[in-house]
Amino acid sequence: MIERYSRKELRNIWEDYNKYSLWLDIELASAEAMEKLKIIPRGVVKKVKSKAKIDVKRILKIEDKVKHDIIAFLTSITERVGKEARYLHKGMTSSDVLDTCFNLQLKESGEILLKDIDELLRVIKKQAIKHKFTLCMGRSHGIHAEPITFGLKMLTFYQEFIRNKKRLENSIKEISTCAISGAVGTFANIDPRVENYVAKKLKLKVEPISTQVIPRDRHAQFFSTLGIIASSIERFALEIRHLQRTEVLEVEEFFGKKQKGSSAMPHKKNPILSENLTGLARLIRSTVIPALENVALWHERDISHSSVERNIGPDSTISLDFALSRLTNVVKNLNVYPKNMMKNLNITNGIFFSQRVLLELTNVGFTREEAYKIVQKNAMKSWSDNSPFYRNIMNDKKIINKIPVNKIKKLFNFSYHTKKINIIFKRSLKK
Repeated sequence: MIERYSRKELRNIWEDYNKYSLWLDIELASAEAMEKLKIIPRGVVKKVKSKAKIDVKRILKIEDKVKHDIIAFLTSITERVGKEARYLHKGMTSSDVLDTCFNLQLKESGEILLKDIDELLRVIKKQAIKHKFTLCMGRSHGIHAEPITFGLKMLTFYQEFIRNKKRLENSIKEISTCAISGAVGTFANIDPRVENYVAKKLKLKVEPISTQVIPRDRHAQFFSTLGIIASSIERFALEIRHLQRTEVLEVEEFFGKKQKGSSAMPHKKNPILSENLTGLARLIRSTVIPALENVALWHERDISHSSVERNIGPDSTISLDFALSRLTNVVKNLNVYPKNMMKNLNITNGIFFSQRVLLELTNVGFTREEAYKIVQKNAMKSWSDNSPFYRNIMNDKKIINKIPVNKIKKLFNFSYHTKKINIIFKRSLKK
């Protein structure tokens, strides 16, 4: 990922130096197990640890000649360690190191992403509670429907990211496996106890059967989960973008005193952060299909997945980390305008109370079809001539002959739409 859309903590996980360091950890853990099992002489690990050093430039220079990254790495270590290095990688295959390392990197990245989600949940919850009873218009198809509260809007996102957190936790468990099983996964040249030892040391689980690679359905689940989280980010960003439109202006991204919105129009304040999040979500989701296609490899192993994962591993996790952090800051500093929300509630002259009138008419004897026709006629009149819906209802003899005036007044009450808010909050925030 380009530096513009990355944060250091997660980016470091995918740096070459860290990758080679993990390779060395895997090799040393395997060698430790072999020493304990008396497969290789004692003292090898101690000697390697004392002399081995990660030299990224040297490894890449060797790889340029041999065209094999693990061989280049082992050659570089051998140059520094000497003859004891011949015991490294004994009975192992490249995928044992590469796949175990890749899973470690995904696990570490996932754990950072979980922290990001926790912080996002905290700020969403704060906004939800603050605006628990802040009335605003609920929209379906982009059209005014019935009143809700801004707190409820926030609560839907809170619950969605609770689900995302659970998905990610499950996906981290799914890819936290280790394979040290040798060529085509038969353990012909390596003791399975070595794999058990390495898995325990690296805090991973043993892959029950690994052919020569760890099965890629595990990774497909992980990247699919990242794609789902990205879609949730986009849904949130899209809501902010819609609500910030000039003719709506119910919320607005924070705009700094020295910030500029347009190179040509000094008046502009654009939702650039939310638009950026929409773009990043597209990028993250684009990694899902290649991850799914990586599941189908030839026989026990090919490397058609390798080039894909070298890209999507860092790109998707780094991008998502950045996006979650950016969304947290957007929500935390969001400008909310309750007066504009109320203004927008009133621009349709109360026609959103139509369902209440409809239901009451059915209560007093009208069929649903008759009641719908009567209410729709009055609502459409309000639409066409910008007249108050309440007045139109009060002027309709079919209605006032069946419903007392004081009862009609009660039908036009905002509190009716908020009376169950506490119930929704209670069940949504319970642990």
